Amino acid sequence: MSPGARDSRRAGSIAALALLPLACGPADVPFAPNDVVPSPEQVAYQRQEFVGFIHFTVNTFTDREWGYGDESPSVFDPTDLDAGQWAAVASKAGMKELILTAKHHDGFTLWPSALTDHSVAASPWRDGRGDLVREFVEANRRHGLASGLYLSPWDRNHADYGSPAYLDYYRGQLRELLTGYGEIAEVWFDGANGGDGYYGGAREERRIDRATYYDWDGTIALVRSLQPGALIFSDAGPDIRWIGNEHGHAGETNWSTIDARGVIIGGADPEYLNTGDPDGADWVVPQCDVSIRPGWFYHESEDDRVKTPHELVDLYYRSVGRNCVLLLNLPPDRRGRLHDNDIRALREFRRIIDATFAVNLIAGAEATADSRWGGERSTGAANAIDSDLDTFWAAAAGRRAGVVEFALPEPVRFDRMQLQEPIRYGQRVSSFRVEAGRGDDWQVLARGTTIGHKRILRIEPTTADRIRVVIEEANNAPALNEIGLFRAAEES
Repeated sequence: MSPGARDSRRAGSIAALALLPLACGPADVPFAPNDVVPSPEQVAYQRQEFVGFIHFTVNTFTDREWGYGDESPSVFDPTDLDAGQWAAVASKAGMKELILTAKHHDGFTLWPSALTDHSVAASPWRDGRGDLVREFVEANRRHGLASGLYLSPWDRNHADYGSPAYLDYYRGQLRELLTGYGEIAEVWFDGANGGDGYYGGAREERRIDRATYYDWDGTIALVRSLQPGALIFSDAGPDIRWIGNEHGHAGETNWSTIDARGVIIGGADPEYLNTGDPDGADWVVPQCDVSIRPGWFYHESEDDRVKTPHELVDLYYRSVGRNCVLLLNLPPDRRGRLHDNDIRALREFRRIIDATFAVNLIAGAEATADSRWGGERSTGAANAIDSDLDTFWAAAAGRRAGVVEFALPEPVRFDRMQLQEPIRYGQRVSSFRVEAGRGDDWQVLARGTTIGHKRILRIEPTTADRIRVVIEEANNAPALNEIGLFRAAEES
């Protein structure tokens, strides 16, 4: 994104922020935002926390991860495809959105594109009259899920890949997808960018300049013009960023800000993306992508290698619990349905998470703080335990540290603690600790760096009747809008 476009986007975000109710409690309080803040759409996206990916194409039938581009469309022939099953499973698992591989690197399109013969229109599925993108989007709508689409920038089938003509083709496909299926919530771009392929029969290796070839500024502008409400994912955003690995976890320190100008899509520093940048000029929501299986596409040989519910719970803590959105891939099998093993793992994962966070043990505590913004009751410590993400405690103006303390009605035993910042005002905390008290003694339970939208701490089982959160360092007056104490389900 060009500096001008980026500055315009940020100015728009701040303008939109000004239109939101700056409610810290029962009265409006002019709480000052940081210089870099998320757009309202980014805040809403991060609150989804858990979304899904559907990897499905000719690779499912050739038992490959990356197709070469010479696969015959005739291999694409799912026997019992049911996008409604995908959406129902995802919804019951707590996902709020599904993203589909509308075209992977092999170039085969899951919709009847007018720009290529390498599509479902040339397959036996639905007698060549099928449109999987349409079935996918309509199924999501029926189940209350948002829809995202992935269109691989690399195309190992197309003869023009590597030349300027391919960019016209690629943008033409984007136009088809973003004008033919109603509202699209997310457009997903990855960094795959060239190598050996079929390329219309050339069967050769082609390399591109990943910094310039795709003209990402122009491609992003096209998406904005066709789907103004869609958020865009890539290494550099502009709205959502890759976390730097495909293992599904962020760093212990994870800032939502980066300097997108220094990030090359397909050539980014994974460590930089994994931790973010406290001085970054751009708010780009971090997203952790991982598959429920070793591969991204279905392979029968992996039916007994589905991640266990406990592994999925661990990923949740290391993604959602570290200021990220978790993107979990669910690959349909050759029937076109999700496998029972995947469904069972997801179902048990959801049960454990729901059981763990069903009861907030801090409810009913007496809350105090060493300071509050403007001395107003509407920014008092009680707002941090009122189960309302639109209210918060804030330290006094000019403070870069603060303490909130909670006296519980009776001792409670817990082993999970959840902290949240009101991120619409920016991300502030860079160092904190949590202490538990019983009698006159205080014990440090955990130390951490960033918080962001959500930080979940796994701690040793502790019994206490007092809790305090000590913000040791922040880049502005620290603020917390939710604090929770929980007891993990026995199975987790």
